[in-house]
Amino acid sequence: MIAMLNVHYSRFGDLERPDYLTTFPAVPLDSYRDGYGNWCTRLVAPGGHFTLSTDSVSRDLGTTDPVSPGLKQHLVEELPSETVVFLLGSRYCDTDLLSEEAWRLFGNTEPGWARVEAICTFVHRHVRFGYEHARATRTASQAFAEGHGVCRDFTHLAITFCRCMNIPARYCTGYLSDIGEPKPHPPGDFAAWMEVYLQGQWRMFDPRNNTPRIARILVARGRDAADVPLVLTFGENKLTEFKVWTEEIE
Repeated sequence: MIAMLNVHYSRFGDLERPDYLTTFPAVPLDSYRDGYGNWCTRLVAPGGHFTLSTDSVSRDLGTTDPVSPGLKQHLVEELPSETVVFLLGSRYCDTDLLSEEAWRLFGNTEPGWARVEAICTFVHRHVRFGYEHARATRTASQAFAEGHGVCRDFTHLAITFCRCMNIPARYCTGYLSDIGEPKPHPPGDFAAWMEVYLQGQWRMFDPRNNTPRIARILVARGRDAADVPLVLTFGENKLTEFKVWTEEIE
C-alpha cells in the first residue's frame, strides 16, 4: 500500500504535534516525497483486519478562504514553465472532450478571477452531490454528462473547464472542517478542491461548496485524483470502516 494521509509540507509548521501515521498491527513504514511534494508512506499490510490512522492538532487563523476578485489571467506565453503541466489533459480531466463546451459556456466571461468564479458556479449548480453517486472511474466529461457525483467530480470538472480556458488548475485533497457551519453536520470526510494560477500565485477555489469555509488543511496536490489517492493498494482488499473528524479547540 501507499498512503497519503499526512499534512502537506506547506501546513507542517502549523502542527502542534506531528501527525504520525500509525498502523495496527504495527508494520515497517517507508516514507518518501513524490514529484508534487506530497508525503507518501509505503507499507505491506498483513492479512486480516488492518487499521491506518493519524491524529494531530493544527493551528489555523480561523478566517474563511481568501477571496480576491479582479485578479488577472496570464497569457499562455507568460506562464511560468512549471505551471504548464496543469494546462494539459490528465486521467480524469479530459480536456479534449470538453474544450468546445468550455469556450461555448465561458468564452464571453471576463478572463481571470471572474471566469474561474463563473466556472465554479456553473459546476456547483450543474452537478448534484450524493455519496451514492461515487464512482472511481468517472471522468470530468462523464460528470458533465451525468450531472451528479461527489466532491472529486465537481473538482475534476471545474479543473477541466479552467484548463480548456488556458488557466492552469491543479487538484487538492485534504481536511475541510465543519467549524462555523450550521448543524446538523454531515459525517466527516476528506474533501477535494482546486487551485488555479492567477496573477502570479496559486489561488484556492471549491466548486463543491462554492462558498468560503474555515479550517481547510491541505494533504496533497496533483494533476487530478489519480496523483493523490489517500490509499493506493496493490492486491485484494476491502474497506470496512472510514472515519474523519475535526474538532475546534479553544
